[in-house]
Amino acid sequence: MKAPGSRSAGQPSADGQRLFPFAALSASYFAHIGFFNPYLPLWLKELGFGLIAIAVLTSVQSATRLFAPYAWGTLSDRTGERVKLLRFGATVAFLLSFALWFPLGGVALFVVLLLMFTHTSAMMPMSEAALAHLVSQGGAFDVKRYGRVRLWGSLGFLVTVVIAGWWFERFGLGHFPAWTLLTLSAVVMSVWLLPDFKEAPHADERHPDIWPVLRQPPVRWFFAAVFCHVLAHIFIYVFLSLYLDALGYSKTVIGLLWAMSVVIEIGWFFSQSRWLPRFSLTGWLVLAAALMVLRMGLTAGLPLVWPLLLFAQALHAITFAAHHTACIALLSHHFPGRLRGRGQALYTVVGYGLPGVIGGLGGGLLSSALGLASVFWLAAACAAVALLCALRARRWQSAGVATD
Repeated sequence: MKAPGSRSAGQPSADGQRLFPFAALSASYFAHIGFFNPYLPLWLKELGFGLIAIAVLTSVQSATRLFAPYAWGTLSDRTGERVKLLRFGATVAFLLSFALWFPLGGVALFVVLLLMFTHTSAMMPMSEAALAHLVSQGGAFDVKRYGRVRLWGSLGFLVTVVIAGWWFERFGLGHFPAWTLLTLSAVVMSVWLLPDFKEAPHADERHPDIWPVLRQPPVRWFFAAVFCHVLAHIFIYVFLSLYLDALGYSKTVIGLLWAMSVVIEIGWFFSQSRWLPRFSLTGWLVLAAALMVLRMGLTAGLPLVWPLLLFAQALHAITFAAHHTACIALLSHHFPGRLRGRGQALYTVVGYGLPGVIGGLGGGLLSSALGLASVFWLAAACAAVALLCALRARRWQSAGVATD
């Protein structure tokens, strides 16, 4: 299956008006993630938690992705009310964030994060499902329109990861709860900008069964590749800031290194319709996994060599952005219509839930025993397994089994 291109005809202004709220949600949500995920481990360290406790608390987000996205996705598929569910989840998470202002022990903080993430971890799968529905026409997924919306998420991430790094360096991490409240308030406002539409059920199948799709070999190898590939990425999300901090990098520089990868990511999303048609979707999975092996090897082995560390961060354009778009397009292909919400949710569970829990907890134990560099060597090994799985998925595609 070739990577889909964009439609040649220009989109009317009304189409841009429909896509703008999704761009606003993407920008605000990833602005929240852009400060929260990189600096949560450092805030927890500031509160006095040890490496294993930090690994447990940062893994809560991934733990909620084991159940919350599929539960919310199933509910949204059955009701078609994705927007109302997004508004509910964002509002509850915003209200829960007030608890971070209070001095909490490990157990209480675990519970607060668990409840917050239960309501936010399904937001992207549901919004991606609604957006995929909006940018698809005649069964064709428009990567150009999708990329032009998704790049706003990268811009939101870029702004907060840089500004928060500078802010925390200058004023300290005590303002972390205030940043949480501010960014979640932006998410709440953006979800209320979304058009309150309800997807109409198909006349012939209101609730199709997902299991026949999951039994297809290319789908199974796709999810295996996603699991291993994102597991390698999880070690970046959880441990990169701690790793660079331990190597003596300032919080400002840490933020700039995160920003470096996001700038490259934005460029990819803006121009991806030009590049994606050059390979098949599974071909992009193969390339992304191969470059992920290289990226993690450089991060683990030569983190103090600036040019190589910057090059490793620049590979984010392929290891994350190209990989993500290829995955969303494959999901849109394999899980159309009333399967879309569950397909996106399953992607979150397999790609971010299980790897997040395993990577966070396993990485915490490994780093405590062997040091933080060992985590990134393990990430390189996971990427190598992802490469083998992606090659199998590509082989099934070449055989023409359930991919065209």
